[in-house]
Amino acid sequence: MLEQYHVPVEDRVYVDVDRMRAATEALFMRCGVDEDGAKASTDVLLTNDLRAVETHGVSNMMRNYVAQYMAGTLNPTPDLKIVRETATTANFDGDGALGIQIGGDMMQIAIDKAKQYGTGAVTVFDSGHLGGCGYYAAQAAQQGMIGLCMTGGHGTRASGGMLPTFAAESRLGTNPISWAAPARNEHPFLFDVACTQIANNKVGLARRIGVPLEPGWITDTEGNPFNEPVDPPDEYFLLPFGGTRENGSHKGYGFAAVCAIMCQTLAGVGLSGSGNQYQGGYHFFAAFQIEAFCDHDEFLDNMDDALAHLAAAKPAPGHERVLYPGLIEGEETEQRLDEGIPYHREVIEWYESIGAELDVEISLP
Repeated sequence: MLEQYHVPVEDRVYVDVDRMRAATEALFMRCGVDEDGAKASTDVLLTNDLRAVETHGVSNMMRNYVAQYMAGTLNPTPDLKIVRETATTANFDGDGALGIQIGGDMMQIAIDKAKQYGTGAVTVFDSGHLGGCGYYAAQAAQQGMIGLCMTGGHGTRASGGMLPTFAAESRLGTNPISWAAPARNEHPFLFDVACTQIANNKVGLARRIGVPLEPGWITDTEGNPFNEPVDPPDEYFLLPFGGTRENGSHKGYGFAAVCAIMCQTLAGVGLSGSGNQYQGGYHFFAAFQIEAFCDHDEFLDNMDDALAHLAAAKPAPGHERVLYPGLIEGEETEQRLDEGIPYHREVIEWYESIGAELDVEISLP
């Protein structure tokens, strides 16, 4: 994440991960989620915070999730149903479950199928927000596999959706895609990006810390790009990565369409959703057994060599070093486990306020 979007030093409150875990699990359970679901949901958010993926940690997401549970647009006690299944695939009706509550179980099903048959893939429809695809792709990598995760939905919106190239109204969401692969000694490869110039949550993050959005990231509601830094507006659309056609926006748009096909169309749902009571989030999880393709130990050694080779590239003027996807996330996790997670003071205030409102004891920092 760009440096200007980190919490300003003067606003940082460092919180031990276990204390934030306890507070967050308590809020989920107060919303009606069972203990296992609360633990699973919290682990996704705090793993994101430890990796410095603050757009998808507790700061941005908890207030949204609590509001959705209170409004009845999320189901805290879902009854997941298998719609179709083969030895290597499955399609689930999520029954309005928050994505982070069930996502780990869905990826584990894909992993277990891959352990037996070489590959496994799972689709889920009518679910809530997935909380960052990287968590689930990394879940496969932690078990010695290559992991892939995508999520789509929320496309046709009055504000905040992605504009197809040349369009003035949204048709797709941010449609993130993540890949992860294990290594022996290097930090695992972890690539997790939205198909838009920025994740939608970064707009809220910028608003909280009081910094402008960069040129070419968003448009006004007529589809006109903001070509100068702009304070986060109330209404806007997101541009595909590339920004403009001249800079390659058709690539981001195309990747987002692929994501929609894999997450929505393949699950039996069109881009406009299922029309059921709970809809909005559609997910795809896949795992690939490395031994089905090559020797596992050779793969780990080759990954170490490849990642080290990438990081050893000569930095361009003005830059300290070259990174590979997953390196910063691994380093940040080690540091934040030791020092605590730096939250904006407003986030701590929100936790205390919602705790008082819902009669949940919150002890932070």
